[in-house]
This record gives sequence, C-alpha cells and structure tokens, in this order.
Amino acid sequence: MITLIELAHGIERANSAERRSSRQRFLNELMKEISAESVTAAIALRAGRIDGSLQAQGVRIALGDLLIGATALELGYVVVTHNVRHFRMIPNLDVRQL
Repeated sequence: MITLIELAHGIERANSAERRSSRQRFLNELMKEISAESVTAAIALRAGRIDGSLQAQGVRIALGDLLIGATALELGYVVVTHNVRHFRMIPNLDVRQL
C-alpha cells in the first residue's frame, strides 16, 4: 500500500500532462499485474526491529521505505526501485536498480 501512495503522489507531482498520463498508465498496468499487500502485525514488528537496529547505528530510513523493505523481507519479494540507496541499508533485502 505504501508503494501505491508513493506512485499516486508521483502522478500528482508530474510536471506535464504527458508525464502524468504516462505515470497513470504505469500505475494502472502495475495494479492489474501485482496485488497490493497490507501491512500486517508481522511486517510492522519486523519494520520496528529493523528501524531500532538501524537507529542504534545512527541510520534513519523514511517510514515508507522501511515498511516497503520490511514487507519485501516478510513476503520474500525483491525491491526494484530508483532509490536503491535507502533500501540497501536494510539488511538482507534484495534490492535491484530500476
């Protein structure tokens, strides 16, 4: 769900009608192919443990990225993103550059 929020945000911030339309088409296609996953108690607990561990080392990750990473770890998913920097800070997370 966090990814959907980020993608919808990006659509609204598009700097042209063409870019907005392209992003909307991408989101529509993505939603046809991939089901949205809810944040469960197990995901929330994993995110909390990751966040606590990272903050103890002086590292902070945005909540949205943290939840996406914890969801991927919990469900065995790969994260494919333009923002590899934040996700690579999450231990054992399989991250690929988009």
